[in-house]
Amino acid sequence: MEQRELEQLQAGDKVPNFKLLASNGQQVELADYAGKKVVLYFYPRDMTPGCTAESCDFRDFSGEFGLHNTEVLGVSPDDLASHEQFVNAHELPFLLLSDTEHTVSELFGVWKLRSRDGESFMGIERSTFLIDESGTLVKEWRSVNVDGHVKEVLEAVKGGRSE
Repeated sequence: MEQRELEQLQAGDKVPNFKLLASNGQQVELADYAGKKVVLYFYPRDMTPGCTAESCDFRDFSGEFGLHNTEVLGVSPDDLASHEQFVNAHELPFLLLSDTEHTVSELFGVWKLRSRDGESFMGIERSTFLIDESGTLVKEWRSVNVDGHVKEVLEAVKGGRSE
């Protein structure tokens, strides 16, 4: 039986605390960011063109996110060694979380059946989520197109609205 779309987190839901290993080698949990907004962006794979462009856009605007009491966290199924290489290669100033078991990706409903070149596989659907200071999901962007996306997320952070 198919998993129902309603089981994934949606805007207005309280986000359960989760723990993942981060690119700095430490375990990070959502509760570490209480009192701050969190931009949680899910991307398919380190060092690929689209994921690199998106991560570098978040890097380039990281100062502006910081001015608005907002932490950016990237999530992919890559392991810590891959994340370390990706962070170093592109001077990413934020943590990348390693979701090798797909638990957080499944919680947010972004671990999906995908296809490329006629082949089907399970993977991350590029998506971004804005979590407010109290841990509530206030905005979601699913099936993201990289061009202009980070600016759109920043505008939502600045506006502080869930619309």
